[in-house]
Amino acid sequence: MSDNFAAVGIALVVAIAINMIMMLMPKLLAPKKPVPEKLTPYEGGNKTIGRTWLGFKSNYFLYALVFTAFDVETVFLFPWALSFRQLGTFAFIEMFVFIVILLVGFWYAWKEGALEWM
Repeated sequence: MSDNFAAVGIALVVAIAINMIMMLMPKLLAPKKPVPEKLTPYEGGNKTIGRTWLGFKSNYFLYALVFTAFDVETVFLFPWALSFRQLGTFAFIEMFVFIVILLVGFWYAWKEGALEWM
């Protein structure tokens, strides 16, 4: 049994080492010749007017999270609906609790304004 854990531990150490090597390689091998042209942000050749850094509206991100949550609900709900008759009452109660939890999440997202675009 400990041989299996040793193999997993060795694989984990090798994976971490490979990631560290790959992260450090560009810093060690890349040429460091900063010229003013390289340090300017690429803006399609035009000079920027006003502030360059603009804030990103987090509502779009929250809208995507809510969409993903309900997309996952569909992934769980569809197979359950196909085998509903064989599962019995216990599976019906579990799915009811699952849907109630998702509806509470939907209500919270709606209350927080995550579903409004503007």
